[in-house]
Formats: sequence, structure tokens, C-alpha cells
Amino acid sequence: MLMVGVMGVTLLFGGVGVVVTSYLVGYHRVRAAADLVALSGATAYGQGEDACVQARRSATQNRVSLVGCTPVGDLTDFVVTVQVSVPIQVPLPGLPRTVGAESHAGPVR
Repeated sequence: MLMVGVMGVTLLFGGVGVVVTSYLVGYHRVRAAADLVALSGATAYGQGEDACVQARRSATQNRVSLVGCTPVGDLTDFVVTVQVSVPIQVPLPGLPRTVGAESHAGPVR
């Protein structure tokens, strides 16, 4: 009986570990993708192109969803803000099914 209890606790901790790891991997992936998408949009905006079109293209290439894109300013002084999300690989009922991040990029002074 003790062995069954130990195995149950071990399986429980293993399952929790898998879920926590899934959320951590999703969070790190979405943070990195948000930075890349914002930089891509800011580069395009600085060259006179549509920042959000380039941000959407970059988000697709990074396998994340572009939730929002806001360029503010003119060609010399601007900030492009993007929000992206990524689905969690092992979602549980009651927990979020996506992880999101926001990033800002603009010209280097």
C-alpha cells in the first residue's frame, strides 16, 4: 500500500512538473518572439514601411500570434509596441491556454 502511495505522489509531482515546464517554456518563447517582432516592426517603420505588416510577418515566422501592434511617432522619433501570444502545449482546465508578452522597440539614439 505504501508503494502505491509513493508512486501516486511521484506521478503527481511529475505531472505538475510537466505543466509548470510547459508554461515556463511558453513564457520564454513568447518573450523572445515579442522582442524580435517589435524590432522587426521598428526597423520597417524606420524605413518608411508599415510596421504592423512587418510585425505580423515576423510573428508568423516565429510561430506566435500578433495580438496588437501600435506604432507611435514620426520616422525619426518613434516607438513600436507589439503584443504577441503563444498557446500552451499542455493546458489544464482553469489555467490560461495562452501566454502573452508585450515589447517595445524604436530607433537607437
